[in-house]
Amino acid sequence: MPRIVALWAVPRSTSTAFEWMMRQRGDIDCLHEPFGEAWYQGEAPLWPRATADSVRTPGLTLAGVRADLEARAAAGPLFIKDFPHFIDHMWDAALFDLFTHSFLIRDPAKTLTLMHDKWPEFHAKEVGFPEQRALFDRVVAATGRIPPVIDSDDLLARPVEIVRAWCAAVGLPFIEAALSWTPGARDEVSWWDGGSFHANLRNSDGLKPQDRTAYVDIEAAPAWMRCLHDEMLPHYSHLHRHRLA
Repeated sequence: MPRIVALWAVPRSTSTAFEWMMRQRGDIDCLHEPFGEAWYQGEAPLWPRATADSVRTPGLTLAGVRADLEARAAAGPLFIKDFPHFIDHMWDAALFDLFTHSFLIRDPAKTLTLMHDKWPEFHAKEVGFPEQRALFDRVVAATGRIPPVIDSDDLLARPVEIVRAWCAAVGLPFIEAALSWTPGARDEVSWWDGGSFHANLRNSDGLKPQDRTAYVDIEAAPAWMRCLHDEMLPHYSHLHRHRLA
């Protein structure tokens, strides 16, 4: 069975913009956080902040997502962007081998403060750095090779160079035209509350440098966030040493 090209990210890391670039290619099927949708709002959500009133999608389960991915992979090339913490309890050899693994990282000071701007009471389990590192280490142990790692800041500073290197690493042709697009609706990536997290993407016209100075002063954050940052930083640093540069 052909492998699915997977970009395993953390929240607020430019991952949906990367996915949107992949959608511009026209040569690969793309899915937006298929495991995440089930984790947050499936029939049996694992989201730690879920309540009885939270949105539910009838028939949506993590097992069903896995089966759908296997079927899609058999039908043709497939790319997914998702977060490892959604399925850290599911890894087995068959699931692991379904993917060509790659990783998108971002400085946790930026990730955490941007999450706090959207979700002031977010749960530590929604952050995802430990699970991302665990999967990265598993890939290295299983393959003996370093999988491609992209840092979000590098991606926006040097998009052509970084995407070209990533494509070579995962075995896809580089299509420079896919790095530009027309601003507009992003319904394909809007299963969570209509897409409130993707305002910047709706207004963007491509992968390019942008102002990223908002919400990054971790020293001004609440104490619990500063402690969480200290916990997450070693995991980010572990992958950062291996990033495409």
